[in-house]
Amino acid sequence: MPSYSPHCRNTNDSANTLREKEYDLQRRMTTGIKTYFEIQLDKLVKEHYLPEYYYVQVRQSKSFMEKCLSEKIELERIASTAFMSRFHYTRIFKRVYGLSPRQYLRDLRINKGKELLKQGLNISQVCFEVGYYSLPTFCNAFKKATGYSPREYQCLNKSNLE
Repeated sequence: MPSYSPHCRNTNDSANTLREKEYDLQRRMTTGIKTYFEIQLDKLVKEHYLPEYYYVQVRQSKSFMEKCLSEKIELERIASTAFMSRFHYTRIFKRVYGLSPRQYLRDLRINKGKELLKQGLNISQVCFEVGYYSLPTFCNAFKKATGYSPREYQCLNKSNLE
């Protein structure tokens, strides 16, 4: 009688379990039964996966925003450059970049405004240059984003340059 060691498996046993696993996998694939892991993986894919063309369209609209920074740009117009409705576009943009198109455009304008203020341009000139048509609106947005009013920011950067 052959001796049995608990550490050594019989090759017939491992072949049987392999066949059982293959059969189980094949059965689940044909019947549509999924394991908990497969269900969770499907949820993740549905939540986070976006088709490649969405990325292309959103990048296209993003470059449009960068080019037309000084113009008054409506969300409808930005979304149309991505060939989407404004509601769908806002959802997709936020999933890709983590902020809404309006927030992104605001940040872009504020950053451009910072550059222009560092160059010493007049605040009202900077306001219109970056696409704001109201000086108080620009000043409020600038202060909210940077913590400084445009004048304070300009003075701070003038003293740093000297």
